[in-house]
Amino acid sequence: MKTKNNVQLTLENLEANHLTHNVIILNKEKFIEVLSDIANLDDLISIKNRAVILKDILINNKKDQQGLINIDVNGDTILLRKDVLITELNQILKSQTITRARYYLDRLRNSVQKVKTSKINDINLLRWKEYDEIITDSLWILSKRDTSGVHQGWYWGNFIPQIPRQMMLRYTKKGEWVLDAFVGSGTTLIECRRLGRNGIGIELNPEVAKKAKEIIEKEENRFNVVSEVIVKDSRTVELKEILKKYNIKEVQLLIMHPPYHDIIKFSKDINDLSNARNTEEFLKMFGEVVDNLTTYLEKGRYFVLVIGDKYSKGEWIPLGFYCMQEVLKRGYLLKSIIVKNFEGTRGKRNQKELWRYRALVGGFYIFKHEYIMLFKKNRE
Repeated sequence: MKTKNNVQLTLENLEANHLTHNVIILNKEKFIEVLSDIANLDDLISIKNRAVILKDILINNKKDQQGLINIDVNGDTILLRKDVLITELNQILKSQTITRARYYLDRLRNSVQKVKTSKINDINLLRWKEYDEIITDSLWILSKRDTSGVHQGWYWGNFIPQIPRQMMLRYTKKGEWVLDAFVGSGTTLIECRRLGRNGIGIELNPEVAKKAKEIIEKEENRFNVVSEVIVKDSRTVELKEILKKYNIKEVQLLIMHPPYHDIIKFSKDINDLSNARNTEEFLKMFGEVVDNLTTYLEKGRYFVLVIGDKYSKGEWIPLGFYCMQEVLKRGYLLKSIIVKNFEGTRGKRNQKELWRYRALVGGFYIFKHEYIMLFKKNRE
């Protein structure tokens, strides 16, 4: 169920986020009328008194004579987060001047009447307080991977679903296209289905690609989006004809989660970045992936790189920043560096004491973070 203004809240995504108990359905026209009537009152006390009555109606889910609360889904209704709405009303009640109270009333009325989004996402900036799922800090402490939907942890090199989910919510609109250069277990394409984005993934290993396809297809495709896995080398794959069959020339988001060089060997294929003979060769191969796939990213849109560092012969190799430099050489603009907590491989998690001992003996620190680097493709 949506409003005529295509506001972001729907019963489907509210159920997915367990927020249905915190939602109120209002007759949109009546609600705007009530807010206008309150704003037109002559004094601050009267405005606050009416705001108190309105708040009581909303909190206790009452139905007043004006028909403010309307659960008739066939009418012009709107879904609002109850907690956010109460916060807005509380600001009105705390106002010290009539000018300020009317300002908050006008802001609330505009958030109901209008939708203000950017060119790169569906976030309604007039109702930004409702998006508490979206992370805006550069330090991510995530206690565990999301296991909802069909996500599984079978693949050694997969990243947590929260990463592509956050990036898609921030940097794509529904119906747009996401390209994952190292699709692995299909995490990105699963999230594409859940969020209504079309997804294309490239995977070098045929066996991994086959299993990823099977799992992706198990995720409900309620938005009827494309989910295609291509078995190719991301350094040389030609996507022009593939995109052409979907009547597009470019994608709106590029995601890369390459091997962290040779920390995990993913195959015996010489084209696999995890088999690069040294750091220099790895960076050359990585740069070739960037060169090839940059062609298919729309100008002004975003490229997400998920990468970590490594040790080699007792030396910390800042692989993440080396990769960052390779991307910047290609004319991208660095927008953010996010540091995410990292618990290591399954093997390391089972050997915490051993790794602590090795760190004390070897004079190093155990890796507990990785980077999510965000770049913007220049319009030039």
